[in-house]
Amino acid sequence: MQLRQIEVFALQMRLRHPFETSFGREEEREFLLVRAQTDDLVGWGEVTVSRDPFYSYETVETAESVLRNYLIPWALAKPIGHPDELMARLSQVRGHHMAKSGLEGAVWDLYAKEQGLPLYRALGGERSEIEVGISIGIEPTVDLLLRQVDRFLGEGYRRMKIKVKPGQDYLPLRAIRDRFGDIPMMADANSAYSLSDLSLLRQLDELGLMMIEQPLSHDDIIDHAKLAAELQTPICLDESIHSPEDARKAIEIGAAGVINIKIGRLGGLGAARRTHDIARTAGIPVWCGGMLESGVGRLHNVAITTLPGFTLPGDTAASSRYWDEDIIEPEVDVTPHGTIIVPQAPGIGHAVREDRVRSLAHGHWAYRP
Repeated sequence: MQLRQIEVFALQMRLRHPFETSFGREEEREFLLVRAQTDDLVGWGEVTVSRDPFYSYETVETAESVLRNYLIPWALAKPIGHPDELMARLSQVRGHHMAKSGLEGAVWDLYAKEQGLPLYRALGGERSEIEVGISIGIEPTVDLLLRQVDRFLGEGYRRMKIKVKPGQDYLPLRAIRDRFGDIPMMADANSAYSLSDLSLLRQLDELGLMMIEQPLSHDDIIDHAKLAAELQTPICLDESIHSPEDARKAIEIGAAGVINIKIGRLGGLGAARRTHDIARTAGIPVWCGGMLESGVGRLHNVAITTLPGFTLPGDTAASSRYWDEDIIEPEVDVTPHGTIIVPQAPGIGHAVREDRVRSLAHGHWAYRP
């Protein structure tokens, strides 16, 4: 394919409910959308950055700069046979995985449309329906948290992920167990603990959690291996895994009993698929994490989750979980039994509401060869 134009939109969308983690509290989401165009088709990708460099060093500003100065000119320079070819072309830029992922996602959407395939089939996915869970932020009171859990169980979600941090961990999780019994539940710490918290983390073993996600430093695998040897609860790695090679090394030293695959963190759908393959070969389950995506990123998450190694419910909730109004039509919906039906139309499978994208954009840049 020869790309004729690439556009980047800087969007700001207000969340239906504030979302709090150990990083802080978010009330609105800032991110970038990439629109790539050939003579006949349009593809969409999402750059899952944030305004602030808390989850990752990448921000809206850094991603826009790297896209403008390096990635987009290289993508426009010559035809692209396959999205993997594009990523090889972009590999000279170190890091900046979220910026790369947004551009690659738009090219994957175009590639699938050119092949007349839904995106999940172009990736080698198998499922026409995926199981999903829900991520619940830190609530100001246990009562509010219990009400959230009750609501989402009623909506059919198959797994509760509860954000935790020191001082807001064992007691709220214990309260959920006491109220709702043996529901599938995990804790996500977003790097809020250290090995000095071992006695507290051991206490969580009694709760029968599916996993504890990223309890230690964002760039660590060594201490996670030490911690894994001390706990009964499996350790899931998120922020520590930035490439398929990171996943291989973490698995080899026993640091990861589970891996959270985020397309943006890993640098695109191709890298996400390779990470899945490594974990599957090693017998390590994976699931798809979320970054409060709009409908575009959400549909990419749906597509990758159809690969056979995704054996645990992911974070890909319904559009209405986060937005009063999404930017796709129809919006992503969850069935009453906690699944999402995978779109069968070519590419991401849903229409992007370009009028809404343009109305929400507070920045817009267009690039041509």
